[in-house]
Amino acid sequence: MRIMTRLAAASAALALLATPALAADTYRIDSSHVYVGFEVDHLGYSTTYGRFNDVSGTIVFDEENPEASSVTVEIDPASVDTGHTERDEHVRGKDLLNTAEYPEMSFTSTSIERTGEETGKITGDLTLHGVTKPVTLDTTFTRKGTYPMTEEEIVAIGFNATTTIKRSDFGMDQWLEMIGDELPITISFEAHKQ
Repeated sequence: MRIMTRLAAASAALALLATPALAADTYRIDSSHVYVGFEVDHLGYSTTYGRFNDVSGTIVFDEENPEASSVTVEIDPASVDTGHTERDEHVRGKDLLNTAEYPEMSFTSTSIERTGEETGKITGDLTLHGVTKPVTLDTTFTRKGTYPMTEEEIVAIGFNATTTIKRSDFGMDQWLEMIGDELPITISFEAHKQ
């Protein structure tokens, strides 16, 4: 009888360990309130600003233990928008993004470090131009609350983040001395609880 009791207790403990933490909630990025932008130096004369218009993703947010949270983002590189149609076609072409050969861009978090009450560093794998490299985002949690813009009650969260990457690290090494290698990136989004 004792063996059966121990087996039942062990099974219950294993079941608890296998159960996801109740504190973690899943949120989907609101495609109408997301910004993924970048800056490119142009010959030292000016800065060209661009963004990607087609961004989606999921956040598993554990408010009690943010380090246990996760982020997955998908970006369509062909949605690049610098405000100039001919330049955008060139950026999509073989010299830079080469979206015909590399139609996907993504970020998947691998670790989260809390650095302050509302700040943290999200490290993850960025896949761009067919190359995957680790990138760390300096992130600020902006707000969590009931979203006021819909009739149904929706819980929303918001984040801002920044990082800088080198395009040469991702195999885009055309004209490095002319249009710069380093690309500052700015991210801002809202996500709705599912």
